[in-house]
Formats: sequence, C-alpha cells, structure tokens
Amino acid sequence: MNRQKLILFILLIALVVAAIWSYWRMPRQATVATLKFAPGQRAEAPRPTSPAAAAVLGNHSGGRALRLDLLGREQQAFKGYRRNIFKPIFVDEFKMGKLQAAAFKPVALPPPPPVTIVPLQPAVVEAPKRELVKFTFLGFLKKDNRTTIFLSRDKDIFLVRKGDTFGGRFMATAITDQALTIKVNDSGEEIVIPLIEYGSLRAAK
Repeated sequence: MNRQKLILFILLIALVVAAIWSYWRMPRQATVATLKFAPGQRAEAPRPTSPAAAAVLGNHSGGRALRLDLLGREQQAFKGYRRNIFKPIFVDEFKMGKLQAAAFKPVALPPPPPVTIVPLQPAVVEAPKRELVKFTFLGFLKKDNRTTIFLSRDKDIFLVRKGDTFGGRFMATAITDQALTIKVNDSGEEIVIPLIEYGSLRAAK
C-alpha cells in the first residue's frame, strides 16, 4: 500500500511541474503605447510622378517594383543570328578527314570460286544373306504350342518367336523344328533357313 501511495505522490509532483512549465512557456500578447495607423485605415505606398522617380524607386526596392515606363519603349526588330552553327569548329581536321576518305578507295575483290557440290554416296546396305550368316542357332524351346529359338551374334543372345523382329530388319514369319522362315523388312524378300544346332543361319539352296 505504501508503494502505491509513493507512485501517486510522484505522479502528482510531475503533474504540478508540467503545469508550471506550460504556463511559463505560454506566449503572451504584446502591447504598444500608440498605434501608427488608426483602426480600419489602409496604408498606401507613395506613387512616383515621373519615370526618373520610378527608376530611383525601382533601384531602392531591389528591382521588385512594377516598371510601367518600359511599356512605352519602342520594340526593336530581331536582326537574326548570323553565325553558321553547322560550321565545323576544327577546319583543319575536317579537311584532313575528307582527304583521308578520298585516299581510301574501295578495293575490288575477286569473285569467290564456284562451289562444287559433291553428291552424297548412298549407304551400302549389306546383303541380307551375308548378314544372316553372323547369327548362330543355339537351340529352341517349345512351350504352350509356341516355339522359341535362341540366336547369338557378337556375344549377344536373341530370343525369337513367330512375329518377332531381330537384327533390325528381319522378321520371323514361321518357325518349325527344322527351318526358320524370315522376311526382310526393307525389301520384302522371304528366306527359308534350315536350323542346324550351333550352325550359322544360311539360306537353303
């Protein structure tokens, strides 16, 4: 309880100090003994009666007075600007530039040699029978009435069934225990190859 009273006492002192400070800093109205102009009277500046007096008044007022005497002067016509603004400043450099431009004449270059077009040689397609020799028949497997043969070429093994394509251009159209019938896709040729275990695919004679 004593603490609350102490806080209230401090706030009361601060309020009193603030009131005294605001009263001391409050602006007060100044008074004079006599007025220069009577209430409601308008102050008028004296007007000059001659141009000379107006000029003197303008000089004393710092050039802020209205110069009515300038309106009566005769306006002179503009005689034009006689300097050539397009004339080069450095005449010697301009002449040197013209001489250098005349010295460097375009040199006629010889026409380029004609371009010889070399026709591209068509890619040589290896004969189908020669390509088939690279395949070796390893054996076959029958399952669910379907025959699968095993072929090898360059250490790669191919599982071929009827309708499969191998070698990129050969499609197996028929497979039996004794022979393999293939169709060359690019030429449509059909080749019958007897199946010999561990033998190359050679067309029947």
